Amino acid sequence: MQIGRKLLEAIAAVFAAAETKRADAALRETLRDAQLSPAEKTTVTRLVFSYHRWFGWLDRSKPLRAQLEVVNDLVETFAANPAHFRDDELIERGLPAWVRENVAVTGDLVRAFQSPPLLWLRAQLGQARQLVSELGDAEPHKHLADAICYEGNDDLFRSAAFHKGKFEVQDLSSQAVGHVCSPTPGETWWDVCAGEGGKALHLCDLMQNKGLVWASDPVEWRLEKLKRRASRAKLFNYRVKAWTQKDQLPVKTKFDGVLVDAPCSGVGTWGRNPHARWTTTQKDVAELAELQRGLLDKIANSVKPGGKLIYSVCTMTKAETSDIAQHFNETHAEFEPLPVTNPIQPSQAAPEITLLPQKVRANGMYISAWRRRA
Repeated sequence: MQIGRKLLEAIAAVFAAAETKRADAALRETLRDAQLSPAEKTTVTRLVFSYHRWFGWLDRSKPLRAQLEVVNDLVETFAANPAHFRDDELIERGLPAWVRENVAVTGDLVRAFQSPPLLWLRAQLGQARQLVSELGDAEPHKHLADAICYEGNDDLFRSAAFHKGKFEVQDLSSQAVGHVCSPTPGETWWDVCAGEGGKALHLCDLMQNKGLVWASDPVEWRLEKLKRRASRAKLFNYRVKAWTQKDQLPVKTKFDGVLVDAPCSGVGTWGRNPHARWTTTQKDVAELAELQRGLLDKIANSVKPGGKLIYSVCTMTKAETSDIAQHFNETHAEFEPLPVTNPIQPSQAAPEITLLPQKVRANGMYISAWRRRA
């Protein structure tokens, strides 16, 4: 592949911007003002993400163009035959060393991280098959209602279906969290770390616009985006509240269910966000685990007797998953583990679910569930 000067300069600008921010944010900002065609912007995006996927194979002393040519060769070789790369090579080069001490790493896991991610959509409740017919190049998930895998090339954000609120872009594993919550119309729920609202709006939809979902987040602009998304989807059974004071809960309601989709190291998203592999550290994991324990402690009393508490993180480190559940079990006798079914791969119910990227073809996710004793 010949990489022209214009593309090379754009990629170098993205890498420079990514020194202080996430690669996806650096891409958006750089490409917004770049004098490139849509096809060229697509090429830049593909090469930037591929570069970080294959970062461990590169000689960074070589010029950027030479590194990108190696990346392109690696991408083509992997696409033709993923088994060409040995397990030990993938594990050694595909992830930083600290991960192997904190996650059960296999060759298949790294192969999943090396593969371009699938694009998952969440259709409005009960509308998946109609949406598949409207969009084309899409398939409904065989187990998870309303989940659609889109394989086309259209810009979905410009589609009439998107502007009519018929779907949201939401990873399959994130959709699984909403189904594990399984809220009932008329209940009151709290999404503690709502962000831009993907899971909160899923709860609203599952509740058929009845009852109430409170959504909180420390960053107010994220909640403003949640409002816009809710308006497009014609969902109105929600309230937002910024959580700006760490030691004071944003709401004093007692809830039928509380979802803590906590900030985490995001290891499970490294197929979609490969840049983070090389910027996340073991220190980050330790600090985030402390934050996660603190969040669960703070909100535990907000769950009604008989109500549900759902904890989810898109990571797979032991410190942020099973260790968190064990700590909560040991310190909160007023809760009991709640067996739930894996909605993506239905099996015997258990109080903890781990969704592995190589098994679900989506982000990695850990989910733990409790019920407050009546």
